[in-house]
Amino acid sequence: MTDTPDTELPEKRSPMLLRIVLIVFIALGVAVVWTSNYFLTERFTESTRNRAELRLALYSGAIVSELQRNSVVPLLLSRDPVMIAALNSGDYAATSQRLISYQKEIGAASMMLLDGDGRTVAATDRQNLGTQHRNDAYFVQALRTNDTVFTTTELETGAYEFTYSRRVTSEKRGIGVIVVEVDLAKLEQSWIGTSEAVIVTNSEGRIILATEPQWRGKPIDEALAERPAPSAIERAIQATADWSQTAPDAYLKGQALLRLDGRIPFQGWRLTSFTTYASVRERVNGVLALEIMGFAILLSLVFYILSRRARYQSVLFQRESMELRRLNKRLQREIAEREKVQRNLEVAEQTIAQSSKLAALGEMSAAVSHELNQPLAAMKTYLAGARLLLQRRKPDEALSSFQRIDDLIERMGAITRQLKSYARKGNEDFAPIDLRKSVESALQMMEPQLNKMEVEITCSLPKEPVIVTADRIRLEQVIINLLRNALDAMKDQPDRELDILLSLGETATLTIRDNGKGIEDLDSLFEPFYTTKAPGDGVGLGLAISTGIIKNLGGRLTARNGSARGAVFQVQLPLHRDDRSTRAAE
Repeated sequence: MTDTPDTELPEKRSPMLLRIVLIVFIALGVAVVWTSNYFLTERFTESTRNRAELRLALYSGAIVSELQRNSVVPLLLSRDPVMIAALNSGDYAATSQRLISYQKEIGAASMMLLDGDGRTVAATDRQNLGTQHRNDAYFVQALRTNDTVFTTTELETGAYEFTYSRRVTSEKRGIGVIVVEVDLAKLEQSWIGTSEAVIVTNSEGRIILATEPQWRGKPIDEALAERPAPSAIERAIQATADWSQTAPDAYLKGQALLRLDGRIPFQGWRLTSFTTYASVRERVNGVLALEIMGFAILLSLVFYILSRRARYQSVLFQRESMELRRLNKRLQREIAEREKVQRNLEVAEQTIAQSSKLAALGEMSAAVSHELNQPLAAMKTYLAGARLLLQRRKPDEALSSFQRIDDLIERMGAITRQLKSYARKGNEDFAPIDLRKSVESALQMMEPQLNKMEVEITCSLPKEPVIVTADRIRLEQVIINLLRNALDAMKDQPDRELDILLSLGETATLTIRDNGKGIEDLDSLFEPFYTTKAPGDGVGLGLAISTGIIKNLGGRLTARNGSARGAVFQVQLPLHRDDRSTRAAE
């Protein structure tokens, strides 16, 4: 029996050791890749959800913006003298061209002018001329109310038509209806190019807008249960559900989807999006490819160190490693391109947000200039008075003027803060205040102008407090605006008389009466940008802002001409709850 040489033992152990190291290394790589896949999938899934929520908010904002932009058009056109004259005379030669010009400027889908019998007498689409709409909902409902009516109509094609309509009146009788169709189809078309399905449902839960046309008119569950032709959402979710470690929000024919629901602040509408996990898989695969490449490189080094006899295999692994490097560079280029696209998307979103801010800023600028004119005029008067007092060596009296200027500056700051809060709803700044003190404060601020114009003031205030729930700054802002309008109305009168009466009953009633020239157009008095002042003296926002403030306080601002001459403005505000209870007990 011959002995085995000792030199053969290392040769036998070397392949075994190599196999063990290989098995351990592969097991370690699989564990690392599996763990990385789990945690990266969780992280990228959350990132995908956040981006989907952002897009959902943008979609909702676009729908609300389109609806709001078109909602004011029927009101403007119903008061258009050309439209009213055409309906009265029956001459519609220029009305269609006028509607076309409005359509191009506003971006509405279509516009129609209907006469009192529901016949189309003017339209942006000339094919609609002469068509009868007497039994259509938007015509019938518009004739029954003085407000703008929104109507959703399902067409024979399955699509939905969204219209605003309003009655056109002349001499307090309805002579026709203006109909404006909102172009929400363009938003629907823009969603189709995305990798997600977007659905808008009405208050009844039925789909009225969708990236898949066959879903319209059905509940969401019924639409998802159908088996339509291969859609964009189905093509996008191929082979993606297996990578998600979390429970999906919804399924489309067995495929997992991320579902997000949002509310559209309009007639109970809701917005739902279904997003795939495709981007999650792509990002996870990119990281896993890098990890696999690293393990491949290490594996080649291990083979080279453990066995010289595996040099040939090591060369092969190096070649594979070079191939993986090229793949890595290709993946890096793709990732760089995707990051560039993502940055462009973020820049576009920021541009849209900035455009919205600039639009809001433009709307607020006119209101800011109007509301700050009053304290600025008072400051100018106090500065002139302080200069004279200093020249006459009366520093104490001049100091009082400077103190008033400081109060005016604080008031200007409060006005700007209030203007910033116009877009917010709620009454978090309301508090019980004495209406008498607000009247006295407003008279004190307007004292320089009243003295300069030599106005005879009759002010009657109750002895007991008149407590209302309001914002002191806004309420004083309304009173000052009414006083200033009264001064402007009396500037051409030789004898100027101003009566201020505060009465207490079921409500608190403040009456301001002047002996000016009166009000020419009571119907347009409270409309924005309506003014009888010369250019540069006003922009016509004072009474519109004042009306909005009083309505927000739960009251009412009215105006009428006096029995003899002049104008009478009356502010009615509900009493504070405790004050009402006390008066009821008495």
